[in-house]
Amino acid sequence: MGRTHAMLLAKAGARVVVADITLEDCERVVEEIEKEGGEALAVKSDVTKKTEVDKMVKAAMDKWGKVDILVNNAGIVQFKSFLELTEEEWDRTLDINLKGYFLCAQAVLKEMVKQKSGVIINIASVEMGQVGNGMPFIVHYCASKGGVVAMTEALAAEFAPYNIRVNAIAPGAIETPMVESAKLDPKATEGMLARIPMHRMGKPQEVSNLVLFLASDESSYMTGSTVVIDGGWLAQ
Repeated sequence: MGRTHAMLLAKAGARVVVADITLEDCERVVEEIEKEGGEALAVKSDVTKKTEVDKMVKAAMDKWGKVDILVNNAGIVQFKSFLELTEEEWDRTLDINLKGYFLCAQAVLKEMVKQKSGVIINIASVEMGQVGNGMPFIVHYCASKGGVVAMTEALAAEFAPYNIRVNAIAPGAIETPMVESAKLDPKATEGMLARIPMHRMGKPQEVSNLVLFLASDESSYMTGSTVVIDGGWLAQ
């Protein structure tokens, strides 16, 4: 989804810093953006490390002098029984899915407060603590995404006086490499699709459309919200 977010924001006129733990992946997206006439910068960044996050934000400031939008999108998921889950696996999931959002938000907010404007969009999940929506074998993932929603609401309240908006998006099942890497067996996939009234997985571009809306002035009175995009998953 990070690729399609970056592409759509660039198409709308944003100058985009594409950040990922693998520089080559960033550079490929930057090439795509530049081919379409956009401006972008590739930065290698491990969001679990403060020094690398700070360097990422500095790179944006050095090149363009401000940061208007942050999309916190990094995430991992691993299906595993809670009783077999190791401390290291728990820590890694929370480090990337929650701590990474904290470090990135803190780094950009220092600049956004100075300029008294900004938008932060956190990618959460339908597995975020909604009543009746618990899912087995991803307890650590659910805990991290519930934390993202809580953090979103708290940040929105704290930084609204600075004209900074903070919202979250809660996607359902989306066709991404992360979902593919989970290697669900056919029966599990069939069961998942059966829970979705639209009977299909979402496309990354459909989430990116929502990112663009929340990043724009069209959503100027929205902050502290978590917007669900799940094909009706939570409506059942």
